[in-house]
Amino acid sequence: MRVEYAPHFQRGFLKLPAGIQNKFEKQITHLLRDVRYPSLRAKKYHGADGVWQARVDDHHRFYFQVSDDCYTLLRIEGHKD
Repeated sequence: MRVEYAPHFQRGFLKLPAGIQNKFEKQITHLLRDVRYPSLRAKKYHGADGVWQARVDDHHRFYFQVSDDCYTLLRIEGHKD
């Protein structure tokens, strides 16, 4: 699998603190190995056709689509518990 970054994702990522960016880099490594990796808690996002959600940490999520051999990262943002 490979990863593509949507412009909206890139803008959101650059606004995050360095610590969250580092956590994301770790999580994307897990995603590339196995979408079912436990700390990702990846699931289809309700209300958006074909969009998945996964955890960066307890307070941040990233959203992506899967097509063929590619994850397209759509956005990353804070998450209210």
